[in-house]
Amino acid sequence: MYIERDLEPRLAEALRGNKVLILYGSRQTGKTTVVEHLLSTPDMRREGVVRLSGDVLPERELLDYATMTAEKAQGILGEAKTLFVDEAQKILDIGLTLKIIHDRFKSLRIVATGSSSFELSEEVGEPLTGRMDAYVLPTLSFPELARSASPVVERNLLETRLLYGSYPDVATAPSDEQRRRRLRNLCSSYLFKDVLKWENLRNSDRLARLAKALSLQLGDEVSWKELGDTAGMDNETAQSYVERLEKAFVVFRLPAFSRNLRNELKKSKKVYFFDTGVRNALIGDFRPLASRTDAGHLFENYLIAERMKNNALRERDVQSFFWRTKGEGSKEIDYLEDSAERGLVAYEFKWNPSQAARARSPKAFSEAYPDATWTPVSRDNYVEFVTGLI
Repeated sequence: MYIERDLEPRLAEALRGNKVLILYGSRQTGKTTVVEHLLSTPDMRREGVVRLSGDVLPERELLDYATMTAEKAQGILGEAKTLFVDEAQKILDIGLTLKIIHDRFKSLRIVATGSSSFELSEEVGEPLTGRMDAYVLPTLSFPELARSASPVVERNLLETRLLYGSYPDVATAPSDEQRRRRLRNLCSSYLFKDVLKWENLRNSDRLARLAKALSLQLGDEVSWKELGDTAGMDNETAQSYVERLEKAFVVFRLPAFSRNLRNELKKSKKVYFFDTGVRNALIGDFRPLASRTDAGHLFENYLIAERMKNNALRERDVQSFFWRTKGEGSKEIDYLEDSAERGLVAYEFKWNPSQAARARSPKAFSEAYPDATWTPVSRDNYVEFVTGLI
């Protein structure tokens, strides 16, 4: 079953332009599927599409920059009007190769996909400066899943999404057993490949320990020392690994908001997972929410990840933070957005709706930022939050 993606209209518009279209994203988010769908129109098929993959050695060698010439490129393309390069991060100097082809064949559409932003961006960024449009395809969003079934059905699947996440192959699995199997396969076979290739890392055990430690710190401020001690590495190496996990679209960091108060946290960060199913697979815990103590943290992670997907897909110019004061009696707000459109907006997440009804904005925050708005989010209104309505 094909699920329409929110990014499709922008990708289709980019295909009508004169720049190289680059599509990033974690492995298994559906990048190839989306591109193939866009290239399947009658006009595209009639005009011809050449498909090459960095996974296939002979095709990788065809795009070798050292041997690429305009004549060779013409032989590869023939009369086709579109070139699609899948898994482009595996092709050495792919940016330089695409620059040659783009500059020589002005009317040619070029699309390249890659699962590793820190590899592909370095390969294509400088050579294709001013010549490319880049986009990130996340895992399935709430609106995408709601369209494929119905908003009511998807709303009722909240616990399933918290436990198993929204990777396309997982979200469309017919049973929880299949979801667990597919998540374990994703984590063991795909997710960390790009990180391990960085500087030829070979100790996957340390990386796995680090990822598990991050999973257990969910919703807390990151302690680089604790992460390093758990994974058997120093603080700087732990931080560097987290940066690589972020560039491989496994985790993202949320900084602390600070503007007025002396006792506000200023340099702290939290780390969340782009997908809660991956987080649960890493710690091997798929128990129902009623049987676990981290339901609130999972809810928080899911909401923030979905909100950031929504902001990115709709190109909202928003900065995201959390807020906390230091010292005895410290206060915290789970999530803040700062934008020219709406100013400073604060959100407090409560898994229990009755707790959300009783929640109040911290006095220190209200006094320091009197123009800010504050909204509690629970299971009763989470859809409005993840879709950007509140």
